[in-house]
Amino acid sequence: MDRDLLLSLCPALRTALIRCRYDLDTVRELLGPEAHAALGRSEPVPARRIARGAGDLGVLVRLFLLQDTCPEDEVAQALAPVTTEQAVQAGLVERDGDGVRAALDLRPLDAGTGSRWVLSDLDGSIRPVPTRPDHVLGVGQASLSLLQATPTDRVGSVLDLGTGCGVQAIRAADHADEVTATDINPRCLTLAAASAALNEIDIDLLEGSWFEPVAGRTFDRIVANPPFVVSAGRVEHSYRDSGLDLDGASRLMISQVAEHLNPGGTAAMLASWVHVEGEDWRTRVASWLPSHGVDAWIVQRDIADPALYVGTWLRDGDADQREPEVAVRAEQWLDHFEEQGVEGVGFGFVYLRRTDLPSDVMAEDLRHAFTDALGDEAIDYFRRLDWLRTHEVLEARFAVRPDTALERVHLPGEDGWDQVVVRVHRGGGPAWQHEVDDLAAALLGGMRADGLPLGDLVSLLAAAHGEDEDDLLTRSVGLVHGLVRHGLIEPV
Repeated sequence: MDRDLLLSLCPALRTALIRCRYDLDTVRELLGPEAHAALGRSEPVPARRIARGAGDLGVLVRLFLLQDTCPEDEVAQALAPVTTEQAVQAGLVERDGDGVRAALDLRPLDAGTGSRWVLSDLDGSIRPVPTRPDHVLGVGQASLSLLQATPTDRVGSVLDLGTGCGVQAIRAADHADEVTATDINPRCLTLAAASAALNEIDIDLLEGSWFEPVAGRTFDRIVANPPFVVSAGRVEHSYRDSGLDLDGASRLMISQVAEHLNPGGTAAMLASWVHVEGEDWRTRVASWLPSHGVDAWIVQRDIADPALYVGTWLRDGDADQREPEVAVRAEQWLDHFEEQGVEGVGFGFVYLRRTDLPSDVMAEDLRHAFTDALGDEAIDYFRRLDWLRTHEVLEARFAVRPDTALERVHLPGEDGWDQVVVRVHRGGGPAWQHEVDDLAAALLGGMRADGLPLGDLVSLLAAAHGEDEDDLLTRSVGLVHGLVRHGLIEPV
C-alpha cells in the first residue's frame, strides 16, 4: 500500500463513488432486504446474483462488498477517473489472473448523519485472507456499538484515541469543531487519513502510544475503542492486544483519561474488566478512578466465561484450537486466568466527566435488551446528577415520566394470587427497572407537576399508613435519588 498515492487518489475516487451512487441507502435498495441481510451473515450468493447486472454500482458491490474478481475493463469503468493501474499501485485493488479484486475493504456506512466511506483491511469473512500483525480493523460490532453509544451534542474538540480505520473520528467530525485521532499503528493512520479524505473531513492524525501524542493537551470529549483484550500481555495483533496484563489496558485508559479532559469534558469508551473470585467487579473498576474530580457511569453489557472468551479471541486471530500449537496457547491463556482467579470477563461502556468536585461513581449491570442509544442518555445522566447535587429532594416536586410503568407480579398461592414483586420500569433509554414496595408505589402515584413537595407527600403517606415519618423520609430520599439518576421521575 502506497500512502502518498492512495491519498492522492482520494478526490478522484470520491468522484467515482458519488457517480456510481455507492452509498448505503442505494446499495440497500439495490440488494433488497433479504440479500442485504444474507451479506451481513457472510453469505454473498444472493447479493452476487443481483449485482451482476447492476452496472457500475453492481461492479463496486462485487469488488468491495463481495470481494469478487471482476473483469478489468468493468473495474476501470466503475472507478473512473481513477485508472486500474493507479488503484493497483496505491494498494486499493490487486490483479488476480485476468481480473482485478479488492486489496482493501471500502464500504459505505451511515454513522448517523448520512453516508460515509471507510477504508480498512479485508476481514476474511467473505474471502479467506491472513490477518496481518498490523491489521486495520474495519467497522465491526464493537465499533458500531461505540458509534451508537457516543454522545452527539456539539463540542469544540474531540480526541479519538486508537482510531484504527478512523470511523469514530469521522463520526465525531459531525459534532465537533476540531478532531484529533491517534494510533500506534502507522497503517491505521494511513487508512484513517484516506477515509477522512474520501469524506472531505479534516482530522489531525498523530502517531504514538496511548496519550503520548497528546501529552499536555485537553479536549472536550474523548472517545476510545482501545485494545482491551484481556490476556497475559502477549501482543499478536495491535488492534486488540495492548501488551498489558489482564485488564491493564482498560485500567490505564480509565485512570488517565480525565487528565486530558477540559473542565466539564466527557469521555465515552469501550472497556473490559476481569471478574475475580471474591471481588466485586464494580469495586475493581471504581478503584481505577481518582477520589476527586471525576463523575463516572460504568455500564456492564456482557460477561464471558474464560473458555468462551479465549476461544472467541483465538478465532478472531485465525487460530484453530485443533492445531497443537494453538491448543498450547489456549492452555497457557486459561492457566493464567486460573492463576489470577479470573472467573469471567466483563465488557461494557465507561462514561466519564471531569469536574472539580468529589468523584461520583456508579457501576451497574445493563445486560438486558434495549434499543435506545446510550450516548445522549449519558449526557442526561450527568445533568441529572448535577441537579441532585444542587437540590434538596424533600423540598422539590416530582412527576413520573410518561413512559414509566408500574408492574405487579403475582404467583399462585394457597389463597389465590400472591404478590411477589412490585417494580417500576422506564420504557425508553436503557429500560431501567427498580423494585419497590407498596408504600413506594403509593408515593410515586402521588407525584405530579402540580402536586406537593416530596417531604409533604411522605408525611401524608406516613400518617395514612401508620409509618414512622423519619424512617420513611430517609428511605424516600434514597429511593428518589435512584429514580432521578435513572430518569424514571423528573423534578418539576
